[in-house]
Amino acid sequence: MLVFLVAWPLGLLMWASSKIQHVEALSGAADTPGTTYLLAGSDARDGTQILDDTEGRRADTIMVLHKAPNGNSYLVSIPRDTWVDVPGYGQAKINASYAFGGEPSLVQTVEELTGLTVDHFVEIGMSGVVDVVDSMGGVELCLDYDVNDPKSELVWQAGCHVADGPTALAFARMRYADPNGDIGRAERQRQVVSSIVKTAAKPQNALNPLRQTSMSGAAAGSVVTDPNTSALELGMMAWHFKQATSAGNSGAPPIASINFETSQGSAVLLDEQLAPQFFNKLATGELTSEDFNATL
Repeated sequence: MLVFLVAWPLGLLMWASSKIQHVEALSGAADTPGTTYLLAGSDARDGTQILDDTEGRRADTIMVLHKAPNGNSYLVSIPRDTWVDVPGYGQAKINASYAFGGEPSLVQTVEELTGLTVDHFVEIGMSGVVDVVDSMGGVELCLDYDVNDPKSELVWQAGCHVADGPTALAFARMRYADPNGDIGRAERQRQVVSSIVKTAAKPQNALNPLRQTSMSGAAAGSVVTDPNTSALELGMMAWHFKQATSAGNSGAPPIASINFETSQGSAVLLDEQLAPQFFNKLATGELTSEDFNATL
């Protein structure tokens, strides 16, 4: 029994690590204190049942998870339409950096914006969200208003419900029926990931070898990471994610406008004075809930 208790988790980790796809995404920039993860969600339609005329790929979800040197963990959602400088391309919406130069371009753009060097890159596609949620039998999600949104195909009755994979994906994608647009969508995206982490840790999942195998296989087979990020590191990321959300250390950076007019249409403009202070405090672990509330 002792051998099994030791060998099983090690074997599961090795098996899950072997299923992870890797991409050269990191910039090689000098390290900054703490550990920084960049979580990206691709809107590529490959492998999904979404039928529309959207071509190419963009980063619909951009989250920076930072474990500061003082031990505090933070989760920052960067709105996909945030107006930034994309290295080598000029001013654009941040999700376009992914379309311009793939994962390396997105990493460099986030590093320039935040001042943090990305240590681990983790990307999941839309079909991956469906697979992971279904592998654990669904996740509980909450929204306090009814939704019938044809674009995301989300049909929702106000309240909390256990959502299957396709519903969880629609929940994370919906924005046109959200009064707060991309800001509200980012909140729901954090809720989906948080619920996945909490559900995976429940005894009926965490202590069931069959469910462990199903969840680990779905998660590992759904993500693309940099070569140095293993299944064990993904587990550490989930732990830091839980710490950040449990402490209320999550949200968006300070925003000056969600309707900033640009040559590429309406964009999200970060506050030119408050945003740099926000990212400096993120780096040192000094952010508070008040800092996250300093936004529209």
